[in-house]
Amino acid sequence: MHVVFRESHGLEETETPTDLGQTPADLVVLSFSDSDLGAFAAAYHRADGKLPTVRLANLVGLKHPLSVDTYIEQTLEGAKGILIRLIGGVPYWAYGLSQVETLCRQKGIALAVLPADGRADPRLDDISTLPVSTLRRLAHLCDTGGAVAAQAALAQMALASGLYAGPVKGSKALPTVGAWTPEDGVACPLILGADHKPLVIVTFYRAYLAAADLSPIEATFKALRARGFRVLGLFAPSLKAAEPAAWMARQIAHLKPAAIVNATAFSGIGANGKSPLDAGNVPVFQIALATSTRDAWAEAERGLSPADLAMHVVLPEVDGRLFGGVVSFKEPQPRDEALQYARYAHAADTHRVEAVAERVKAWTDLAATPARDRTLALVLSTYPGKDWNMAHAVGLDALASADAILSDLKEAGHTTDAAPITHALETETIHWPLDAYKAALANLPQTLQDDLAAAWGDPEQDTDVGHFHFKATRRGNVLIALQPERGNPKQRDDDYHDLSRVPRHRYVAFYLWLQTQTQALIHIGAHGTLEWLPGKSVALSHECWPEALSGTLPVIYPFIVNDPGEAAQAKRRIGAVTLGHLPPPMKDSATPDRFVRLETLLDEFSNADGLDPKRRDRLQEDIRSEAQAIGVEHDLGLDRASCSAEAITRIDRFVCDIKESQFGDGLHVWGRGAPEGTPYGDGISADGERTALIDALNGKRIPGGPSGSPHRGRRDVLPTGRNLYTTDPRSVPTRAAHAQGVALAE
Repeated sequence: MHVVFRESHGLEETETPTDLGQTPADLVVLSFSDSDLGAFAAAYHRADGKLPTVRLANLVGLKHPLSVDTYIEQTLEGAKGILIRLIGGVPYWAYGLSQVETLCRQKGIALAVLPADGRADPRLDDISTLPVSTLRRLAHLCDTGGAVAAQAALAQMALASGLYAGPVKGSKALPTVGAWTPEDGVACPLILGADHKPLVIVTFYRAYLAAADLSPIEATFKALRARGFRVLGLFAPSLKAAEPAAWMARQIAHLKPAAIVNATAFSGIGANGKSPLDAGNVPVFQIALATSTRDAWAEAERGLSPADLAMHVVLPEVDGRLFGGVVSFKEPQPRDEALQYARYAHAADTHRVEAVAERVKAWTDLAATPARDRTLALVLSTYPGKDWNMAHAVGLDALASADAILSDLKEAGHTTDAAPITHALETETIHWPLDAYKAALANLPQTLQDDLAAAWGDPEQDTDVGHFHFKATRRGNVLIALQPERGNPKQRDDDYHDLSRVPRHRYVAFYLWLQTQTQALIHIGAHGTLEWLPGKSVALSHECWPEALSGTLPVIYPFIVNDPGEAAQAKRRIGAVTLGHLPPPMKDSATPDRFVRLETLLDEFSNADGLDPKRRDRLQEDIRSEAQAIGVEHDLGLDRASCSAEAITRIDRFVCDIKESQFGDGLHVWGRGAPEGTPYGDGISADGERTALIDALNGKRIPGGPSGSPHRGRRDVLPTGRNLYTTDPRSVPTRAAHAQGVALAE
């Protein structure tokens, strides 16, 4: 694989002293969760003057000891009651808890420190100054969520602090799970009724509803409805909690959506080995609700912070989800002077939401189109560009695989034929007028147009008599094409993985033309150059070249199963379904001819050792002389001064390693499996590969599958044909990560 280095700017959390600038109030609520604080803000205003004065603050601003000391002196010393809701327990705010506990015990301030994970924490009980019964009541109200329950918690805290609070009207309970629409709020899952329009289910956390933090969810509803979908929201506290997960799975199975858009984080796979989102057997599009601001995202090449990348991209890949992109950012809201608090809330980015909705529509339209009417494109790589190595792919015979895929498509009802393509790709071209290219180019962001002109000048220089010519041929409704050169052929090796080099006009023209010719792109083999163009590493914008050129096209990418690093580029930068395929079968290398005499001498030495010392000593000289003659001693860094015993041992080990090593024997052909008699020649993976590609075109869910080499003991990667993910649960944490964790803990 190829390592990609990125600078990190604007997406790192920093702990610097902060003065929140709040004056004292009767009650103070502190939490790491903006959702918590949003619910308490709504609760205060809902009470309409029937509560004591309140201050709200996010503990993120109080992580530095100096910030804590300043806040205690300026704000907390005047409080009658303090409620702290803590994620992660004592270690996550140890200094602050120590100082606040000291203050409250000295001044008789009511203190409630509550866990935010729904489980009692005796250490937090000990820090609190209120009775355990009161703490449990407060914890229950906070866990319930919503403005009414939060108002009840403030009222309870006021009474415990010796203050008056008016009665709280309204239901304090928010259902653990339920359906939701912007018009109806919490509703029955059957509220939409029967309709001919395709249904998209949007799944999200109950916490967003409790905190009235639904901007990205509402925007997603609006964008999907504008494209002709019925839309229904389903919420739950977690996809892994047994009862909520079972409820959600039942609803999804009954409702039979065309697609699912998921706004929860992490993997949803529970103890039963399944995610509730699997129940629909349809594509699940993962969207990211970033915790950074939009400005931080816009300025950072990396796209997402490490935490957001893990939560919204890496771990959801284990479930086989397709990454749709980022749809919102955490932005400060106007300062609430009554609470002296500016809430950070999810703010939808309309352009990114629209892009996700377009991608969902493209996939569902593809699935809804009868196979005979679908237009598809098979694209093969030109790297390394030699005539004798056309359509190179790692471990895959791309040309034979293209022929095999055409045969499979025809068998599945697509309009095509299985005539061999090699000669046609060598001789045929399809042309596109320069004027058509200029019209399409004008729709790209101006920044990309400017970069293209600066790097490559006028497009006329890259055409043949006013036309672009692409190496391509048609087989019915299926287009087969060679990916054009990204840059200068003489600099091909440097250009191939260069994330900063702008593609040339012919390359840009090819993909803009392709967007008008096909409903889906099938890139055959690892790997092409589209996913290596300039732009963000993940959570791309419309000004990133991979998104600009792939557009909303569904991308299906047969990819060698033992190359997860480069598969990740395709998954995260062009939204590809990466279908793993078998590596080539392995063959024992045996002993090379030039090593035969050396191996014979080593065998003879082994027999003579201990039985015939004189012959053994003579053989040592013969072995070293032969090893010198064929260059083995030089390769091993031995010299005449080396100890003979060590030299003989190292030479013997080297020859054995060569004799017992294996090498790839030929290339794999997609969906055709390994030859009979080889370890994976049972046909299961071959069937899995063929089925997965057709299922992806038909709008079915492709399960996630691990990546690695089956020839190195990774039998868990079989059968192939699954949507590759990059995280190997067996290797987490790595040694380096474990060492870093130990260092941080100490």
